[in-house]
Amino acid sequence: MAVCRNRRTALAVAAAGIALTACLAASCSAVDKALDCMQTAHSVADDVTDLQFAAAHAAVNPKRADASLDDIDKDLKEIKNKTENADVDKAADDLDKAVHNVRTAIKDGDSTPDLSPVKDATGELTKVCTH
Repeated sequence: MAVCRNRRTALAVAAAGIALTACLAASCSAVDKALDCMQTAHSVADDVTDLQFAAAHAAVNPKRADASLDDIDKDLKEIKNKTENADVDKAADDLDKAVHNVRTAIKDGDSTPDLSPVKDATGELTKVCTH
């Protein structure tokens, strides 16, 4: 009887260990995704800072503004590829639309495009990546 009880205890401990390992692995995956999202959101925020400078000088150097917008587009694609979160996807889509509007404004000759939608969408993306 004692041998059966020891085997059952050993099996129960092993099963609990396997379950704990699986839970930790799943949590680590979620943490990794959140960290990726936060790092990319931070990169987007840096790109937006560059965009603000470039947009202020768009009349002089419109290619710099285009490069900043391209960087944001690249980071948005990275976020969309790395996350399966509907809130993150929506925030990324909103930022993508705002970037498109700025790009269009610059191409249409606007030397002072409205960047507030880009800043707002970046803030929202950062917010959803941290929750």
